[in-house]
Amino acid sequence: MLTEEEEAFIVYWKTNRDKQRKTFRQFLLGIPLALLFVIPIAVNFFSGWYKRAKMISNTSDFNPGVLLLALVLIVVFVAIFSRKFKWDQYEQRYIELLAKKKRQEEGKKK
Repeated sequence: MLTEEEEAFIVYWKTNRDKQRKTFRQFLLGIPLALLFVIPIAVNFFSGWYKRAKMISNTSDFNPGVLLLALVLIVVFVAIFSRKFKWDQYEQRYIELLAKKKRQEEGKKK
């Protein structure tokens, strides 16, 4: 028998699964997690505690655009990947609960 929590999840996911599957929405919802990766990298780089990074950033070979591009790519990748992974987990749980519910209903009919 399904618990109330499982029934509530089935109802919730049935109504929200298509909305949360969109890539742009996944990106927007994943930004906070992605910033947890990027902000420490930026703080670490610009704080100056690592002398070698400071020396490299002061050379003419250093292009701040490359650093900015790398940080943006990290944000985009982590944001989308983390939300797609979470969507897949929810979808798997939804499918398993529907199968469990179907088995229970078939068992009651017999």
